[in-house]
Amino acid sequence: MNYLISDDRKLIDLDAVWRFLSTEAYWGRQRSKTEVKLQITNAWRLVGAYREDTRELVGFARAVSDGVNFGYLADVFVLPEHRAAGLGQKLVAKMIDEGPGAKFRWVLFTADAHGLYRKFGFAEPDQSALVRPATD
Repeated sequence: MNYLISDDRKLIDLDAVWRFLSTEAYWGRQRSKTEVKLQITNAWRLVGAYREDTRELVGFARAVSDGVNFGYLADVFVLPEHRAAGLGQKLVAKMIDEGPGAKFRWVLFTADAHGLYRKFGFAEPDQSALVRPATD
């Protein structure tokens, strides 16, 4: 199967993103559809993976940034039936290496995809990093 990786915001299917985040993503289930829509609307950059023949969204990544030197990578996913096609790597490459943030300091949170992100230079933070967890 052939895929298109694009940062064209008009191609993003909010319903497809919401379906995955609200049912499959361990990190996204607490958000409402209205909140996800707001995050997508306010995102600095969005990248989608699509079946080339149908333009069905099969993967997604979102970034928040100051637009100058810092980016936060979030909500990266590939639908289960399209995994093992290298789409996760292509989404991340398009977002952080092939876009306007190629020289940024990037951060992200993941519980299970360390191997993917290490390929792009991500590493555990040193003693200079602090994180304030979310509150209820």
